[in-house]
Amino acid sequence: MNENNNPWKVLDSEVKYENNWIKVYHQNVLNPNGGKGIYGSVHFKNIAIGIVPIDKDGNTWLVGQYRFPLEEYSWEIPEGGSPEGEDTLQSAKRELLEETGLIAQKWTILSKLHTSNSVCKEVAYIYLAEDLTQTQSQPEETEQLQIRKIPIKEAYQMVLSDKITDSISVAGILKTMILRFQNLL
Repeated sequence: MNENNNPWKVLDSEVKYENNWIKVYHQNVLNPNGGKGIYGSVHFKNIAIGIVPIDKDGNTWLVGQYRFPLEEYSWEIPEGGSPEGEDTLQSAKRELLEETGLIAQKWTILSKLHTSNSVCKEVAYIYLAEDLTQTQSQPEETEQLQIRKIPIKEAYQMVLSDKITDSISVAGILKTMILRFQNLL
């Protein structure tokens, strides 16, 4: 099998719904074995951004908020969106400042991931932010945030006990622990 060959054939595609953040497509397709089928997919208009801020003492910041689609409260790393065409690092800097009031002098890309590749092609970039300065947060109107500064090991335990379930947060915290804090595992 050729990894660069797309075995799916799109017969037709129609936008069923669109707003400022997403487009929902209905597509009639031929599957890899030639059978007819349908596929629904979501196109996100922003690139997902996640930030794991770490201070010199090994603390990180989590953001808590009620997530409307989940109908439950969620603890996460600082996250946001990067409009297509905007530099993802600049978006990460903006989101970290908005949600936590933190400014970082050192930035490292941790990961690129696809958040739910069976229904969308949303890509996420996760950054490690270090050498931090605390200022005032600037949340958006739609955000009612609770901010917690905790040891990274506690955030890691929250991932292991399913108290953090957001995929970008799980990936960012696990990768940070593996790359920077193996001695705490």
